[in-house]
Amino acid sequence: MSDATPLPAALEVRELWEGLVGRDVSVTTAGPMVDPVLNGGAQVGVYVDRAMQLSALVLFDLPLAARMGAAIALVPQAAAETAVTEEQLPGSLSENSAEILNVMAALFNVGDAPHLKLDTVYNPREPLPADVARWVLAYVRRLDLEVEVAGYGRGTASVLVL
Repeated sequence: MSDATPLPAALEVRELWEGLVGRDVSVTTAGPMVDPVLNGGAQVGVYVDRAMQLSALVLFDLPLAARMGAAIALVPQAAAETAVTEEQLPGSLSENSAEILNVMAALFNVGDAPHLKLDTVYNPREPLPADVARWVLAYVRRLDLEVEVAGYGRGTASVLVL
């Protein structure tokens, strides 16, 4: 078994998201790092291996979590805009975007790489444990993306492999 979890390519991420939301999704690399303490916070997916070791993180800034959460469930775009304006991610949008984070585990589980699963999702403004918080802005293998979901708008995402 390989000891390296792969960092997915931006194309793989985009194709997965398009398949899930049923809309065009554009991604641009070299976006800003998603910082969970700025601009309303971020939804953070924590991925662990079979030994429960922290192995990867995926962060959606609040606008992207709201827009992806709305798009996957065909919720009107206005609901996502309200969440962004009020800087509050409603439970239904949070659950929907958390499901996207869950499916994203497939991007790490390729070839003979260690099997990862989504362990925990932290919602915007929810405190992150120290072992997670220390990595979100670290210079590790990472993919920082500017994202636009057709008909819903923009946001940013960060995918980190530790």
